Amino acid sequence: QVQLVESGGGLVQPGGSLTLSCASSGVIWDDYAIGWFRQAPGKEREGVSCIMRRSGTTRSTDSMQGRATLSKDNAKNAVLLRLTNLQPEDTARYYCAADPTTSDFCSLAPSKLAYRYWGQGTQVTVST
Repeated sequence: QVQLVESGGGLVQPGGSLTLSCASSGVIWDDYAIGWFRQAPGKEREGVSCIMRRSGTTRSTDSMQGRATLSKDNAKNAVLLRLTNLQPEDTARYYCAADPTTSDFCSLAPSKLAYRYWGQGTQVTVST
C-alpha cells in the first residue's frame, strides 16, 4: 500500500525559504508522476509544482515559477520541494501526491483523477 508523508513545514518570515519533503513507503519514485499542491483556508486546492516520471522534467504554476524547485532524493526515497522568497499569500497546507502513470507527463490539477495517492499535508505559515 502506498503511503505519502509530508514534512518540513513551519513558520517562516516573508522572504524566507523552506524545503518540504514527501517520503513514501511503497513508491519507486521513477515509476510515478509526483505533484505538490496547496490549500489555504477558505480556498480551493491548487497546484504548485510537479515532476514527470521518466524525464524528470518539472512544471510549476505561474505564481510559483522561479520560487519552487522540485527534486528527487533517491537516497532518502523522498521528493523535495524547495520554496524560496515566501510571502504571506503562500500560507497554506502543502500536499504531495503520486500517480503510477505510464506517460511522461505530470499534471498541475489537484484532482484525484490525476493523482491516485495523496498525503495528509504539512502546514506552511509565512508571517512576521
